[in-house]
Amino acid sequence: MAATLATYGAGCFWGVEAAFREVEGVDDAVSGYSGGTMENPTYQAVCTDTTGHVEVVQVSYDPEAVSYEQLLERFWSIHDPTTLNRQGPDRGRQYRSVIFFHTPEQEAIAQSSKEAANSSGRFPRPVVTAIEPAGVFYAAEDYHQRYFEKQGILRH
Repeated sequence: MAATLATYGAGCFWGVEAAFREVEGVDDAVSGYSGGTMENPTYQAVCTDTTGHVEVVQVSYDPEAVSYEQLLERFWSIHDPTTLNRQGPDRGRQYRSVIFFHTPEQEAIAQSSKEAANSSGRFPRPVVTAIEPAGVFYAAEDYHQRYFEKQGILRH
């Protein structure tokens, strides 16, 4: 069975990628760019905040081992979905909170999950996460892939 894709923007892709790599059932997590208009964007271009692209992680997973709902739970737990166009010290549209859905089923699940997150009381402000159709995904430069692993930074 072919892997299923899920794509998330939740701030700097280094930590997002590492967080999804920890999930059992995830086959791969690739840092990249999506949601903008520039073809073949570079990190330098995306950092200008003029391309429309978001730093994202595209997750390949086995839906028999991990559900889309479980991946969304990880998504909600690794960033602040109530801050518009920023995560921590990182500011700009490229750091916005966004779920890019690949199927109508993912869209419905994401909408339901966002509503549940918003009404859960878990966040002090309204969730601003966008839910948008997945477009072209561009893998980031090699030095961004598995960045924490390459730097010897371990997640606990």
